[in-house]
Amino acid sequence: MTAPAADPLSAVWLPLEDTSAKDSAVSVILKLRGETCDIDCLYCFEKRKVAPGGRTITPDQVGRLETLFPGRKIAIELHGGEPLTVPPAEMAAILDTLATSEAVIKVHLQTNGVRLTANWLDLFDAHYPALGIGISLDGDEDGNSWRVGYDNQPVYPKVAAALDLLHTRGRSCGIVTVVTPAVLGRAAETLDHLARFPAVRAVNFVPAFDFAVTAPIPAAGPRTPPSRLRQSRALTSGVPDWAITPEQYDTFVLEATAHWITAGHHQRLKLDPAVSVIRNLKGVGGDHCHFSDLKCSHVFTLYPDGRFGACDELPWPQANLLPLATATGPDTVTAAQHANPLLNQGRALMGKCLRCPYRAACGGGCTAIRHRMMTATGSDDAYCAHRARLINGTAALLAAPAHPAGARCTTAVWRRHAVNEMDDTDAFLARWDNPAAPRHPARIATSIHGNINTAGLPGIHPADDLDPLHPQWDQGIEPRVRPLIDIVTGSWGAVTYDSCEGHPRTDNGTDPSPFRVGLLPRTPHEYGRLAARACHAITRARHYVPSSTHIQLIHTDLASTATGRSRPTLEIRLKPAPTSTWDALFTDLDQAVRVLTHAARHAPAAERCPCTAP
Repeated sequence: MTAPAADPLSAVWLPLEDTSAKDSAVSVILKLRGETCDIDCLYCFEKRKVAPGGRTITPDQVGRLETLFPGRKIAIELHGGEPLTVPPAEMAAILDTLATSEAVIKVHLQTNGVRLTANWLDLFDAHYPALGIGISLDGDEDGNSWRVGYDNQPVYPKVAAALDLLHTRGRSCGIVTVVTPAVLGRAAETLDHLARFPAVRAVNFVPAFDFAVTAPIPAAGPRTPPSRLRQSRALTSGVPDWAITPEQYDTFVLEATAHWITAGHHQRLKLDPAVSVIRNLKGVGGDHCHFSDLKCSHVFTLYPDGRFGACDELPWPQANLLPLATATGPDTVTAAQHANPLLNQGRALMGKCLRCPYRAACGGGCTAIRHRMMTATGSDDAYCAHRARLINGTAALLAAPAHPAGARCTTAVWRRHAVNEMDDTDAFLARWDNPAAPRHPARIATSIHGNINTAGLPGIHPADDLDPLHPQWDQGIEPRVRPLIDIVTGSWGAVTYDSCEGHPRTDNGTDPSPFRVGLLPRTPHEYGRLAARACHAITRARHYVPSSTHIQLIHTDLASTATGRSRPTLEIRLKPAPTSTWDALFTDLDQAVRVLTHAARHAPAAERCPCTAP
């Protein structure tokens, strides 16, 4: 007998039964009144499902959730439509049921804010004081041009009044902002406007990737309301007028993130997706399903008619799992998940993530958006490219927030090294710039393949940290990389903490080592300047290096074992081109290094890289 083989997809999408009940909560979205809503946002995805409205989820339905997930914590989202269209007495009964549940650890209300009054806040205080509140608001009044009533009139003034009310009551809230063309080019202005409301403590920018929407939502009655007439006009060009591209979203989010840092908003506001990306870049992780392996297997939606399904962002009825009345326990839920074609297709999409260098920072993204892209274009490559741009740009901003242009660099990429650490980065930097600092003898050994490290062996091994004033500096640098090191430490004035001339695979199976030079910027400002200068060199060199060679500029981190802190670093690396091999690379490596070294010698000390210059 042998144990069953582990499913590799579990590394990017964990099935519900594979997670610990005590460690992983499930999220249940309660569509309290289906798609019933008192306003008619033109981009509303819930109304496109034509979910049954008018009825209300009952306390008995809510109480059944514990039987479906015994021993597991549950996070509840009160959603819609508009949840505040529920009669107050019925809302009180639902909140009472949630308050008495030992499984429920969090309840959050997502509302458009139009009906939020002091009476509602009194009810929340009485029946669920810890209720979290989220408001849907797309920035300033111009940004909210797609959020209107059925009469096509703006709802912004009522929502702004609700935010002021929350502040007077000592309550805080989060904001969900849909990024549409109405806010493009105004990222800083949009964030500033939301931050001026004292009640706002979090902002989440979500994209209007609605390129697959081709038809207006049909009117329920004989008369077509003005909002639906406007929606029809917005669809005449084939792509909704409120839709944006992934590139536009990335530009907006990165500009907002740069402003969030430099304007000091990060001291009070949590900003997503910036915070989720940063947590993954730092290896902390988070609970946002777009950035973790807890995907749609851990998110559920309940409708008033008893339909129980997966995440509400997935297309319905395809995402429906089973009637709540027939769900008798966790086995029936997981069986329905495994039998659902849409979830199986979504999980299969994550297969490409297993080979992706961005997997740790990306977490695979949103299955619903990837599914929509596959349906519309036959590929989700554009979505993956968008996630990579977001991660690369955020890594650049994290390292050099005063250089926002670096976030748009198309040369630099983020990579996490399995091992990248130094005994004491602070002491190393202090010694580099101090001729009087003591410099102790280094342990230097050379392998038969030319690897210089403390062990004299091929592969990854420790090496003592040297600086140009160290007596053994010349001995510690491999010959092929030395000319580039001289330029980087000389005319560039940079600190190098690592280098390798590149080594092929050895007879004993050691993996090839790429040619590389690691830069340790002293300050965030120097980081931005070095990244721009390296981009100039690489952009020039790419026109002349052999076709076997690809030059990378990498954002990564260097950990200090003495302090436990990490510093952002840069790395210039030569690796095989996508259609090449390591053997071809090493055949051409000397020529490629000469080209790169020449380009580095003539690279200007610029504030902007050529990718972002006007």
